[in-house]
Amino acid sequence: MTMTTPRQAVEALQAQPQLPDGDDERFTGYGVMGLPFASGHYLALRDMVASSVGPAYRAIWHRDPDGRWTIHTTGAPELTCPRYFGSATATAQVPSIEVCWPDDRTLEVTLGDDLSWRIELGATPATRMMTAMGGALPEAGWNSNAVLAAMGPMARTMMRTGKIRLRGETPNGPRFKVAPLKIWRVVNSTASYCGEDLGEPAPLDAQTRLGDFWLPQRGVFFVGRARFTPAGEQLQEPASPAATRMGQ
Repeated sequence: MTMTTPRQAVEALQAQPQLPDGDDERFTGYGVMGLPFASGHYLALRDMVASSVGPAYRAIWHRDPDGRWTIHTTGAPELTCPRYFGSATATAQVPSIEVCWPDDRTLEVTLGDDLSWRIELGATPATRMMTAMGGALPEAGWNSNAVLAAMGPMARTMMRTGKIRLRGETPNGPRFKVAPLKIWRVVNSTASYCGEDLGEPAPLDAQTRLGDFWLPQRGVFFVGRARFTPAGEQLQEPASPAATRMGQ
């Protein structure tokens, strides 16, 4: 059986950018869930091809070695990632973020002259199993707090990513549920940010998080969806402690 490549999965998503049903705030897209570097820098990519709250957009998340986060977004901050994470990060609205695919398993991301990032992807037995489970799980499962609570530790064990949570509270208050339907491993990557070579991919000394959203200690590429409670409804559940940069 021929497996779908990352580029094929992204092209299929872009050809039919559909949102799941619901009254919450929903996004469909792909990206690098996160990738740590030996230098202490951290990068993440979000390319949201459909949104229930605004136009499609791209975003680069960057954390420097001192733990300071910046979200670079092509859309209005109030309609993109800073809507949920901006209270714990700086925000920079940018004209464009370019993504190209030299081949089926390699993507290159550029942010003007500030970022040049090459990402090589591969499948492993663990990512194949997680993708098979993601495809088999019905939408009701992806909306179930119990199912999502169980899948986080499973992903951590299978892919050795450090702590993973597929549900929880964002720094700004709204609660999130994420559904990574297809998964690949980042097998190699090079990046420079503002003229600095970020070095080899390697886990951080201490895993980092934004609110309840833990960033993986190994590079993970996803195609999937995310849901957030609309502003004003997050008080239906008890508030969690404030976000920290370094997982404290």
